[in-house]
Amino acid sequence: MADLSNIAEHMEVIGADGVHIGTVDKVEGDRIKLTKADSGSHESHHHYIPGGLVAAIDDGQVRLSANGDVAILFEEEQGGEGISERGA
Repeated sequence: MADLSNIAEHMEVIGADGVHIGTVDKVEGDRIKLTKADSGSHESHHHYIPGGLVAAIDDGQVRLSANGDVAILFEEEQGGEGISERGA
């Protein structure tokens, strides 16, 4: 896992295939909190990406180890449950 302390607010989060996943709001513990605007139909709250998916941090981007279509399946709600577990 990459050093999450190198992640800064407003960095773009992209999948291994370069697909935009979201924008960093901040890092909380071992998860990346995405801005509300990148929460799709859930714009009233934040989604999170597990830090274990981070492959690299460079050029103002956080690159994940999974392609975009797979990475979004790992998005979590604030309490840690997966988005797909809530039927979203």
